[in-house]
Amino acid sequence: MNRITNLFNIKYPIIQAGMVWNSGWRLASAASNSGVLGLIGAGSMYPEVLREHIQKCKKATDKPFGVNVPMLYPNIQEIMDIIIEEGVKIVFTSAGNPKTWTSWLQERGVTVVHVVSSVKFALKAQEAGVDAIVAEGFEAGGHNGRDETTTLTLIPMVKEQVEIPLIAAGGIATGKAMLATMILGADGVQIGSRFVASEESSAHQSFKNAVVEAKEGDTQLTLKELAPVRLLKNNFFNQVQDLYKSSPTVQDLKILLGRARAKKGMFEGDLIEGELEIGQISGLIHDIKPVSEIVKAIIEEFDHAKNQNLNIN
Repeated sequence: MNRITNLFNIKYPIIQAGMVWNSGWRLASAASNSGVLGLIGAGSMYPEVLREHIQKCKKATDKPFGVNVPMLYPNIQEIMDIIIEEGVKIVFTSAGNPKTWTSWLQERGVTVVHVVSSVKFALKAQEAGVDAIVAEGFEAGGHNGRDETTTLTLIPMVKEQVEIPLIAAGGIATGKAMLATMILGADGVQIGSRFVASEESSAHQSFKNAVVEAKEGDTQLTLKELAPVRLLKNNFFNQVQDLYKSSPTVQDLKILLGRARAKKGMFEGDLIEGELEIGQISGLIHDIKPVSEIVKAIIEEFDHAKNQNLNIN
């Protein structure tokens, strides 16, 4: 049996990433109903909005689902309290120290997974007692690691050092990529960008279309001084690059970024001034499909590639 399907009681070792402005209850429930683990992205939600999404997700699926919580957000205690009150049993934490919440959540019956971008942080997460880790390569969309370690190198290096279940993320949108990371030592995969371009994603249609139209080289990692983020190149991205020419301070960058820039881009569909977070793999995403069809295609390709090439457990 696979360690990830066992841990979450799901059919396939795939997690739909909890992405800000993309991962509402519709996406999470559709993912869970398709045999993978759906995640609600709490990072873009006020506490009571999160509660509403959890309640709607519970009505839409009887399968396991979880919540992704970036720990740098305010109202963190309120968010965690709502997760417990609503009976969510799986939490993925990111952007913070896993020691802060892991034991508190586990004492309340929650399985905890932490997202890392390096071997150092993988070891810290294991030491903090998390149940599994997501090791995310620099190809990934959204917030990212500063070291620019690719998934293909990160996964075997983390596997060499940790004992707990390992989930690969970053640049995975196909069954072949899933197989490749599992050959390198991952027990399962987390997929984000491919699910942005799904019918059930809460992203604006204009953003979904931009993802489908993206080519290789259309994204870049930037804003490392704040929190590294991979963005589609647009007018806002060009403003950031122009600002860098003047050796800006962190405060200068914060002023340009402003508030709600990601909401403007991904949720409201402002492709000019919005922050458009997506992975490098967007160059390989050519259509917007229902989640069930995306999962089916990935699993079919995975099984075919596995049977064709290698026999892995």
